[in-house]
Amino acid sequence: MSLTQKIVILFSGEGSNMEAIIRSLHEKEFEGFQVQVVATLTNNPNAKGIERSKELGIPCEVIDHRAFESREAFDAALAQAILAHRPNLTVLAGFMRILSPLFIRQVRAINIHPSLLPLFKGGNAMQESYLSPMKVAGVSVHYVSEELDSGDLIAQEAMGKIEGESFEEFKARLHALEHRLYPEAILRVLKEGAAF
Repeated sequence: MSLTQKIVILFSGEGSNMEAIIRSLHEKEFEGFQVQVVATLTNNPNAKGIERSKELGIPCEVIDHRAFESREAFDAALAQAILAHRPNLTVLAGFMRILSPLFIRQVRAINIHPSLLPLFKGGNAMQESYLSPMKVAGVSVHYVSEELDSGDLIAQEAMGKIEGESFEEFKARLHALEHRLYPEAILRVLKEGAAF
């Protein structure tokens, strides 16, 4: 009987990274352990990813951040909901909230960011990367830390820019890179955890 490594995925919008993770990893065997996506959570009751999660057979919980008086109150409720599943890892996949130290100290989490960190931190990273004079762009996977987009890097991959490429074309290539790199990075973290 192989070990089960449980993950919870957080998202706020379309849920395309969430779907890529579920399709790549859920209920599959990897070198002595099986990955189980036990739940998805969103802070946005109108997120398109809710339906996506249900169609993929994963229960989705909605915790609307607007129903809470403070960031800390929301983060406390979110952490409690996650920890109830006893996951080995929490995965942020387009979760558009800055998490407080209260959350980060309780939950082991990783995030994906659409730039080559430490360049272009924050919510406009993709646009800034597209507009920059750099010849390459890319994606970073990192641990969530108390400073925004500054946790230790787990994986990073660059892609060349294409002369005359529209932002929509650039975005589509970057998303394709994310959808491949993130499941690989999650597996790496789970393997390290399974070795303890």
